[in-house]
Amino acid sequence: MKIGIIGAGNIGGNLTRRLTALGHEVSVANSRGPQTLTALAEETGAKPVTASEAAKGAQVVVVTVPLKAVPDLPAGFLDGAAEGVTVIDTGNYYPQRDGRIAAIEDGLPESRWTEQQIGHPVIKAFNGTYAQDILDRGRPQGAPDRQALPVAGDDPAAKQAVRDLIDELGFDTVDGGGLDDSWRQQPGTPVYGNRGDADAITKGLAEASPERTAEFRA
Repeated sequence: MKIGIIGAGNIGGNLTRRLTALGHEVSVANSRGPQTLTALAEETGAKPVTASEAAKGAQVVVVTVPLKAVPDLPAGFLDGAAEGVTVIDTGNYYPQRDGRIAAIEDGLPESRWTEQQIGHPVIKAFNGTYAQDILDRGRPQGAPDRQALPVAGDDPAAKQAVRDLIDELGFDTVDGGGLDDSWRQQPGTPVYGNRGDADAITKGLAEASPERTAEFRA
């Protein structure tokens, strides 16, 4: 599969490592330019590109940049993607880093805000996952210690594509509902950073409160 990754930080870098190892054709971009991605490209075989080029021909695009950087993504960066492209949003709102985003403070789910900024539906996944776990904690299907990740979004086909990709990476998934329900996996909720199995994640989603904890409010 052709996959574009925009953001080469901890999550983006480790997804690049795992997805190339699984045989996917990965293009990776960051805010500083492809010349700064030489080492990652040499390590993984991924193609370093600009953010404007990352989605070209891609069936899946992963947006894994700080929320404050989302409005600065190049206009039309998804224009060259494959028809029906699935966009994964891994982002979290951290006011200390991102500044105050009024709509999110007022209760808009973080991924709904990101969707509005980029003008394309997104699937929320990997946002509560430790980056190192992407490398270290993948397990075969049926393994008793297989970790589960929540996945939220409105498009059933896109959501299934993401769940299949996560399964390939070695993790179970739990349907986190539509994007309006994605607050259940935001920072401060029971599933954020939760390494539990599908039952634990299902329970955590059910127990989430829509009220942001003080730690994650501006």
